[in-house]
Amino acid sequence: MQFKDYYQILGVEPGAGDAEIKTAYRRLARKYHPDVSKEADAEERFKAVNEAYEALRDPEKRKAYDQLRARGYRPGDEVQPPPGGFGGGGGYGGVDFEEIFAGGGAGGGFSDFFEGLFGRGRRPGGPGPGPGMGRGPAPPRDTRAKLAVSLETVYTGNSVRISVNDRTLDVRVPKGIREGQVIRLAGQGGAGDLLLEIEYAAHPQFEVDGRNVIHVLPLAPWEAALGATLSVPTLGGAVELKIPPDSEAGRKLRLRGRGLPGSPDGDQIVELEVLAPRPATDEQREAYATLRDAFGEDWRRA
Repeated sequence: MQFKDYYQILGVEPGAGDAEIKTAYRRLARKYHPDVSKEADAEERFKAVNEAYEALRDPEKRKAYDQLRARGYRPGDEVQPPPGGFGGGGGYGGVDFEEIFAGGGAGGGFSDFFEGLFGRGRRPGGPGPGPGMGRGPAPPRDTRAKLAVSLETVYTGNSVRISVNDRTLDVRVPKGIREGQVIRLAGQGGAGDLLLEIEYAAHPQFEVDGRNVIHVLPLAPWEAALGATLSVPTLGGAVELKIPPDSEAGRKLRLRGRGLPGSPDGDQIVELEVLAPRPATDEQREAYATLRDAFGEDWRRA
């Protein structure tokens, strides 16, 4: 399998903090989202960005990746995992759970490199006692794994298809299930049950805070100053949102009941981000000059 430089893919330095990594992910996910990008390789770039963020947003995964990267690998170098997987026994650097991604979106379609580094699970506790050790048969051991599901699946409740030990299983994901909750599949873990711990897959447009969903909405300066009515994505479909005049960057607007289902349902928080479009024509540069002259040099103290 070929080594991937996840820092290079996100355009950040190896010492970047969590906030910088998240900002880079947001920017690139918006740029290459297949629904909006017109670039020929948008889908592949989108998948690469999601994979890089999935690896670097989790401290344990990032530590494991950094240990491998420190060996001097460069993008495209062949990486040959040792027998039994990285770190021995599957999973690199003490990652104890097999990663199972389902539901499409940001959680699916990861490369062989990612799966080779993170996706070889092992059963906690090690092997049971063998014959001739003076003990009876070992009790059946359950197999634990993390199941990463898309926020859309959590919002609607749906079945997802996963592959475990060369078997295909359909797993019913309850509507509104929380991270950390476990789905038990009786008898599907080999000798015991299969325990799937839910985690939310990274999403290019939303973050989760409890049952609330956070979406960052980019605005042009005139939309923030004059107000506008814009189409905003939600997990249940796009809605029209009225932006009040004189809005500033960081202002939060609430769409009630548009978060994750529960008792009560969560809301969607829309955080406004004011961006200055890059001028591409002389007319647009003249418009910026007019704006500069209208506000003067003291606008920062306004």
